[in-house]
Amino acid sequence: MPLIVAAAFVALVLLMTVGLPSTSPAYADEYPTWEEVKEARKDVASAQAKVKEITALLAKLEVAAAEAEMEAARLGEIYYEALAELDDATYRQELLQTQADEAAGLAEESRMKAGQFVAELARVGGADLTATLFVSGEDATELLSRIGYASKIAEQTDGIYARALADQNAAQSLSDQAEVARDIREELQVVAEAAYEAANQAAMAAYSAVEAQFENSARLEAQLEVLIEQREATEVDYQKGVVARAQAAIAGMIDPGQISSSGWARPTGGYISSSYGMRVHPIYGFARLHAGIDLATGCGNPVYAANAGRVSYSGWLGTSGNFIRLTHDDGYTTGYAHLQNGSLYVNLGQTVVTGQLIGRVGSTGGSTGCHLHLETRKNMVAQDPYPFFINRGIRLG
Repeated sequence: MPLIVAAAFVALVLLMTVGLPSTSPAYADEYPTWEEVKEARKDVASAQAKVKEITALLAKLEVAAAEAEMEAARLGEIYYEALAELDDATYRQELLQTQADEAAGLAEESRMKAGQFVAELARVGGADLTATLFVSGEDATELLSRIGYASKIAEQTDGIYARALADQNAAQSLSDQAEVARDIREELQVVAEAAYEAANQAAMAAYSAVEAQFENSARLEAQLEVLIEQREATEVDYQKGVVARAQAAIAGMIDPGQISSSGWARPTGGYISSSYGMRVHPIYGFARLHAGIDLATGCGNPVYAANAGRVSYSGWLGTSGNFIRLTHDDGYTTGYAHLQNGSLYVNLGQTVVTGQLIGRVGSTGGSTGCHLHLETRKNMVAQDPYPFFINRGIRLG
């Protein structure tokens, strides 16, 4: 394994074990109970102290959630770059392998031609040709002409063998390059998998922090409200807050996407604005494999799960912006990038059904306009989504 790749791998493994935010705040046991709030209401000074305590806890919750999300975004960026390197290496390896296969075919063709030429020489006399020329008894002019012809035959023979040898060498060189590229691809796949695990752990910690904020903020704000307004402290306030937030989270749910006879759904509408393959990035200007296809459609349009599966990533992912990856039972994954802020409707580890609303089209990350960047992968290796979905009864774009 090259030194740089090895160093990157070690660094990523370390990221998986250190530096990740805790899955639950250390001060979770400090939350006041409703009984404490009721008791504090009896005395103005106690109430003011409790208000100050709750306000500080709310601030801590916000900071913890923000820090956890920032860490998840940072590791998501590392994962994105590792995945992009893997995509480029995969493309180069496949291209070299194709060229090596074509060169091998050409070398075989040249070898066959050389063999056929030797057989032809043997059939018409081969080694006796020169003797025939000098015992024919014909005049000198025709003899010289035949000698010249023999010379051309020798030149042609040399040319055929030289070409066959060159073709064989070219095929071997390309085959060696493809083998090296394959080793690099396998090393980068290990790095990408390590980065994926680190990013996933950070995403899980971020979800825990956000969920803690969601759950505890509702109760703390309800407690704060009854203390400030001097109303009777009751858990009804807390329950109302929880219900209101849950309703806000699922607002805008609509019918699932159309499902084909194969059991796969069309993720969203729109036309194909950029296909799978090498391209110059429209923002950053460098050439890189576009590891999916872009479906241009209106901002806020729904994005559906293409198939049932488990959410294996949900969060910020480098220039992909807000990103969701689903892992399906057949080992394939589908990825949905540039989703609108606030529209990551599914959490890491959650199970989704075919056609479920998982997000909305946006323009987050490295994007020039609202569209869905759609990916399909097997063992992290990118594949062209267009034929993938065609084979499942869905025409994209």
